[in-house]
Amino acid sequence: MPSAIVTGAASGIGHAVARRLIDEDWRVLAVDLDPDPEGPGDPHKTDLATREGNRSAVEEAVRRYGGVDAIIANAGFQHVSPVEDFDEDKWDALISILLTSPFLLAKYAWDELKKSDAGRFVAIASVHALVASPFKSAYISAKHGVMGLVKTLALEGAADGVRATAVCPAFVRTPLVENQIASQANAHDMPEERVLEEVILASHAVKRLIEPEEVANVVSFLLGPGGDAFTGAAMTMDLGWTAR
Repeated sequence: MPSAIVTGAASGIGHAVARRLIDEDWRVLAVDLDPDPEGPGDPHKTDLATREGNRSAVEEAVRRYGGVDAIIANAGFQHVSPVEDFDEDKWDALISILLTSPFLLAKYAWDELKKSDAGRFVAIASVHALVASPFKSAYISAKHGVMGLVKTLALEGAADGVRATAVCPAFVRTPLVENQIASQANAHDMPEERVLEEVILASHAVKRLIEPEEVANVVSFLLGPGGDAFTGAAMTMDLGWTAR
């Protein structure tokens, strides 16, 4: 049975990905700062803002499963604020979780991925790896950076069969999106009830949120034989955002 590390697995996209992989007979290390003991996969509590936390995730997967076939770097959070007011500690934290952690996971698991019959690295990179929005300077900088990381991993891993891709969804129905409604209302000086339609969905050509299970479908495809030709690429699922 293949094995995967899924970060941010306690809720949202990570939970849906872990569930999908378990259903497809993967062994899953479900990594989170506050893991769900009842959730899919084997829960592993660690702080991905630290080098030790990322290393422990890889070491635990190797100990449990004998190797690592795939990494799905999904963990993240959001902070909405104008640049001039942006909290510097929040900047550091966002960069560490959204960009440095995927790098460290790839670094520490690289030999395992090369040994795998089909090593895969998938970053849940967001449409904000491709476009920008106001008031999210750290998140967007990190997501653009992780797209560059994916391209580099694809080139370095090609000869050893390692494939690296970025899944780039528009807004997904997750706690991360739901929790930013109040801060978006404050940043845009509008009532919270107007934020979903006028701010969050404003860039979507199709006016709905993406479901976490839809992202899990794409990850499943990339980890399977159909994903072998995809590497160094952005898998854009943005409901028409970038078509404008």
